[in-house]
Parts: sequence; C-alpha cells; structure tokens
Amino acid sequence: MNAYLDNSATTPVSAEAILAMQQALQETWGNPSSRHALGLSAEEMLESARAAIAEKLAAQPEEITFTSGGTEANNLAVLGGAAAMRRRGNRVVITAVEHASVYESAEHLSKLGYDVVRLPVDQYGRISEDDLQRAITPGTILVSVMAVNNETGTCQPVDVVKRIIHANRAPALFHVDAVQAFGKLPVRPAEIDADLLTVSGHKIHGPKGVGALYIRKGVTVLPRVFGGSQEGKIRSGTEPLPAIAGFGAAADNLPDLQTAFTHVSALRDHLVQGLQSLGDVVVNSPPDALPHIVSFSVPGQKSEPMLNFLSQRGVYISSGSACSKGKPSRVLKAMNLAPRVLAGALRVSFTHTSTMDEADKLLWMLGEAMRTLIGQ
Repeated sequence: MNAYLDNSATTPVSAEAILAMQQALQETWGNPSSRHALGLSAEEMLESARAAIAEKLAAQPEEITFTSGGTEANNLAVLGGAAAMRRRGNRVVITAVEHASVYESAEHLSKLGYDVVRLPVDQYGRISEDDLQRAITPGTILVSVMAVNNETGTCQPVDVVKRIIHANRAPALFHVDAVQAFGKLPVRPAEIDADLLTVSGHKIHGPKGVGALYIRKGVTVLPRVFGGSQEGKIRSGTEPLPAIAGFGAAADNLPDLQTAFTHVSALRDHLVQGLQSLGDVVVNSPPDALPHIVSFSVPGQKSEPMLNFLSQRGVYISSGSACSKGKPSRVLKAMNLAPRVLAGALRVSFTHTSTMDEADKLLWMLGEAMRTLIGQ
C-alpha cells in the first residue's frame, strides 16, 4: 500500500471531475463563444461550472473569473488590482509568508516604484493585528493576506483586515489567497468583506490548469491578458472547457465540510502523537493550524534524503511548497526556525480521502528512515 500524503501540492482527480471532463472533450467540445448549437452547449456547461464555484463561495456567478490556476489568479489580483488603484495611493501590504505567486508579484510592483510592506510573522507564522494597523495607511491601495498557509496550515486573521482598512481610511482592495482553505473551511468572501479571492481546481480533486478569481461586484481589476472578450474581458482567451467542467464538478462534489474536518482532525492528532513518540521530532505547525497540513522537522537530518527514503518505500510527502522545488523555505525562515530545524523540514498534507493506514505507514517508515540515516 502506498501512502500519498502530499495533497497540498495536488489532489487525485475525483471520478465526478473525470466524467465531466470526458463529456466536455467528447460531446460538448465546441467553443463557448460560438453562436451555433455546439457552441451554445459549451457555453451552458461553462456557466454551469461558474455557478457551482459561485455557490460554494456564496457569491454570484458573474463575480467568478476563470484563470489557468491559483498562480494566475493571484497575479491578476495583485498586479491588476494595484494597477486599477494606482491613482489613489502607492502602498501595497502583504505578509512575509505569502505564496510565491503573491510574494513575487509584490516584488515586481516594488520594482515599478510601489511601496511594498511585508508583514513579519511570529513563531507560528501568524501576523499580528498591531502590525496590520501600523502598515495600512490612507495611501494603501491593496492588502493581500492568505487564509491558510500552504506550508504550515497557519490560519491568518483575514476576518479583521477589512475592518482595519476602513478604520485607517485606506481605499485598499482586500485580496485573500484561499487556495488551501477552499473545500476545507467555509470560504465566503462576503463574510470577510474580501474584494478579491483566489481558489484553485487541483487542490479540491479537480484537474490542474484551472482556477478562479472572485471579484466582488463593483470592483475593478485591470487585465493582464489581452485579446478577446472572454471572462468579461478580464481574462481573454478561449476557455479550457474540459478543465473548467472538471473544476465545477469537483466543487459540486465536495464532502460535507464538518464531517471531513472531523475526519482529518483525527488523522492530524494521530500523526502528531506518533511523531512525538519517535523522539527527536519538532512540529512546526501551530496547534490551531488547519489540520490538513502538518509541518515537522527531524533536526539534524536534511529533508531531501528523508524524502528519497520515504518515496522509495511508497510514502509521498514533501519538504514544503511544491513551487519551491527544494529551495530553503522562505516561510519557515520567516518563523525564525533554527537552521538545523529548517534544514530537516517536511510537510504532510491530508485530504478527506486520506486514511489512518496511510498515516501509520508514514510513521513506520519515518522511524525506519531516522534509524537508517543517522550518521550518514
């Protein structure tokens, strides 16, 4: 039995998503912009998927713009949002632990002359309200704070951000990267007063290559892709209907959130107890992190040999964000982990289909790895 526990990198595609993609490929393969019958059928499938995503976000279908994934949606929110607000100020506020697609977009804005503030985090990877208060000024035009960190599961206080924006009389748009939260927690942008919010297909058992940006009605975002009238002229290009259909089907077939959360919480608790019983293991995720993600370290053991040992035995986890490709974690550095803890960081990520047997196989093989690799 293999143990796939890298679901924050990607999830296996659900049977329902595969069926929807097959229908789009084999039957409803017309261009959604074409005005003949086949095109109209494709448009109907497209709008059905849009409605499914909107329903899960308690949003309106017209507030959903499809993109090629979470990265593009984050780029569109940060770059397109800042460009739309450029005449009203110059400051952009993000956190030091944002996903690379937000962090590097903000770096680009900095090179263009924007004043980019990167909020520090505590030992749990969480920003403080006091720092938010100080950072958000009347000249702040965009604030981007992720809901759940992709490496540690740390939940950020996204529910207070818009209140601080208003209190400080800033015109700022508020963007939330909810890629790791969507499908695991109730994600309703209106409840946290978010203007922009990012979700992704392949994190919820849909296909890769598709995501969406929620854009609150009345909010302007300048496009980053030009060439046609698709997606309200915000994201031009013929829509990849098979991927979008799979995304919609995956959203339609998400499990009951409370039931899944309870199941995954039991897996997380079992894993953490098992890690502690192995001895010299440090859990980096805070106790109140989203239970789907557990970051831990074996101090003194580098992560790459551990990953190779586990992979050869059918246990699949990661050393952090899949986008980092083995580079030292900027997120864990921001949490001021000791170098020997940072070097040995590993990430386990569950989904609602993960099992206790998979967690047990990981613990067993991790113990074998620790015994085998000591001194090498």
